Amino acid sequence: MNINHTRDLVRMGTVWYDNAGVSPEKRKEDLDALALATWSFVRAMKRHLSPESEDEEDFKKELREKLPAEQAEAIINAAHRPNRALFDLGVAIENLPMHWLRKNEINNAVTIFEDNLGSSERLLTSPVPLFYGRHTSRFLFLWLSGLPLALYEPFSSSWNHIGLIPAVPLIALFLVGIDELANQMEEPFTILPMQAFCDKIYNWCTEIVSWTPGDNGVEINEPTDAYKSLSMNVINIDMPTTNGQAAPVITQESTEGSKYARVFTNV
Repeated sequence: MNINHTRDLVRMGTVWYDNAGVSPEKRKEDLDALALATWSFVRAMKRHLSPESEDEEDFKKELREKLPAEQAEAIINAAHRPNRALFDLGVAIENLPMHWLRKNEINNAVTIFEDNLGSSERLLTSPVPLFYGRHTSRFLFLWLSGLPLALYEPFSSSWNHIGLIPAVPLIALFLVGIDELANQMEEPFTILPMQAFCDKIYNWCTEIVSWTPGDNGVEINEPTDAYKSLSMNVINIDMPTTNGQAAPVITQESTEGSKYARVFTNV
């Protein structure tokens, strides 16, 4: 879900970016910040879910190479690094020039990131009880210890029961392997290729923000002049009372002269 929604978030930010009055350099700066903030979250999440000895130095090195110095140090020094990265992502989204409804849609992906982070933390901090693993290992040890006795008669046809020598280790290998596989599945983040996931997300996000609507020759439908001029301004506030309660009437007028009124009660 993180892989899918990182691409979705950056795509929406790139396509919905309002270029009106914005230089190409400023557009590139804003969208690069969005892509890097998106990547920094998944990278911080990967570090958050991995053993410190395995990933700490690589994590610091990557952030300092790819992020602005202050932003990198803020994430590194945070008590909860993924939360800090999500905060920076929210700021990057807020800095994009676009309609607030579109920003809300982009922020839905950020909420999904938060949900995925919480789910992953529950997987990490809720392992199978230690007694279960120990009990399984003890049972396998006792069962495999008695296995040669159980197979002694079936292998009586072989010379001096020599068939027991390859049979017992082979059976033990498969059963102990299943037990070890179960132990590994308790912490899937140590066996999944999460670094490869982060690298792919970085490459995809930086590629998406390099695109510009219309760079493939497809015509872009710009908003009409009437739509652009429809900016609402409060011009009058009256305070009549309705059943003894104040009900302010806010009258608004657009630049085209049309009037709108909204009534709010129990203010």
